[in-house]
Amino acid sequence: MKDCIFEHDLSVPWPFNTIAQAAKLRADKTPFDVAIYTEEHGSLNYRKIWNQSLACADYLHSLGLKQGDVISFQLPNWHEAAIINIGASILGLIVNPIVPIYRGKELICMLKEAKSKCIFIPETFRSYNYEQLIESSREELTDLKDVMIIRPNSHEDIFSKIINRVIDKCDYCYTANINDKKLLLFTSGTTGRPKGVYHSHYSLFWAMQNCVDFWSMNEHDLMFMPSPITHITGYTFGLELPFSHKIPSAMMAIWKADKAVEWINKIGASICVGATPFLQELTEICKADPEQKIALRLFACGGAAVAPNIIYDANLYLGKCKAVRVYGSSETPIVTLGFTEPQDKSLAATTDGNIFRYGVKIVDEDNNQLSFNEEGEILVKGKSMMLGYSSKEDTDASIDNEGYFKTGDLGFVTPDNAIVITGRKKDLIIRGGENISAKEIEDVLIIDPKIKEIAVISIPHQRLVETVCAYIVADEPIDLKYVSTLCTRAELAKQKHPQHIECVSELPKTPSGKVQKHILRDMIKKQNIIIQ
Repeated sequence: MKDCIFEHDLSVPWPFNTIAQAAKLRADKTPFDVAIYTEEHGSLNYRKIWNQSLACADYLHSLGLKQGDVISFQLPNWHEAAIINIGASILGLIVNPIVPIYRGKELICMLKEAKSKCIFIPETFRSYNYEQLIESSREELTDLKDVMIIRPNSHEDIFSKIINRVIDKCDYCYTANINDKKLLLFTSGTTGRPKGVYHSHYSLFWAMQNCVDFWSMNEHDLMFMPSPITHITGYTFGLELPFSHKIPSAMMAIWKADKAVEWINKIGASICVGATPFLQELTEICKADPEQKIALRLFACGGAAVAPNIIYDANLYLGKCKAVRVYGSSETPIVTLGFTEPQDKSLAATTDGNIFRYGVKIVDEDNNQLSFNEEGEILVKGKSMMLGYSSKEDTDASIDNEGYFKTGDLGFVTPDNAIVITGRKKDLIIRGGENISAKEIEDVLIIDPKIKEIAVISIPHQRLVETVCAYIVADEPIDLKYVSTLCTRAELAKQKHPQHIECVSELPKTPSGKVQKHILRDMIKKQNIIIQ
């Protein structure tokens, strides 16, 4: 399959090298235009965000941070993250967003590997106290210089005071290089060890540019963003797009479908990129009430398996909104961008999207390149591909000698230039768009003396598409509560706890002793179990 799309060398179309420079440009040219809509604080214009970002940069500089240092934030979809992101860019810092559901040893592991110098967290969010967790782990976090609480409940709001100072000038902006590292994002791998994905200003700008061009986006659009800003999707489209392409965003911190419909229509949001549950629930609301309208013109759905009927239903009940399937990852954002033309309704629902500005090849187990409609591992490369992992060993193992990223996904390419995903070579469960390593859970549970063998697979979930199922060989009866207790003791995030277990006398294996998980998946599929 000739890599003709990738070989077309497009010139860089931006008059800036960093998101900070883009934010300054917007503040100078259109200071009072809205950049970000918020649920609680109304709208924020470009001038206000730039001034607050400059004050944030001054604070970070006062900590002694310098170009290339890492700062982390573990925040919900709050506008303060945009200020932190731009402030970091002013100094040439690398930002490390961490999903709020990560706690305990997982969070500490990420902060230690990142060598994070500063972290921004809520005091509490959804009844969890983030401040207590970080403070109890300070001795382990030897690189951490400061913890900044955002929207505190019980003490002074220092961050608000910091960003509302007037900073006349900034003499410490770094000399910007568009290829510098600017984002470190951890993603779950097949080993359960978090992998740090590095992106540059260049790769992220291209991730957005591809979407802007393919979907004909302009400053009259408005991006509705319920996906976490600590994911690659939420980060690029929630925090960066308003400044790189002057397309404002509206970030929703806590998802509620009825509130989402109300807010989308109130502000006139036109585009959303999100996981399957968001699209399903919006569709259900409009299906239940034929009079209900929604302002969106496009919903790009990805992050987990998307059944064709979900797209067919969405296109039937969401009025003018076109729903499409897209495919990508933290390492290679938005490889495909759906099929949006009326004559391509079937392709929009039955394939994982139209390949755009990415080179794609399908290979067999011996790395031989396959033809159309032949299943193999999907390898991709493009301008928005990551720089690499934080571990050179991981990077070397994931990229072939032609520069293609080995996705670990199985599928094929059709003559229509579409990718169709058929399975996963890497053993991941995608729960509501979040990657969960089966091996990580297996490694925790097998330690228990009652459990002799274990195999973790995915099981259908009504809302989240997939969740965790464990097949267990044990000497004595155990139940789901017991398994959940083991996970809690091991400080596994709650989304990694099995939601269903099957106790069996033995696991199906190959002659060499490898567990045949495809047989287990077939077994659970035949039971027609769907977790509520």
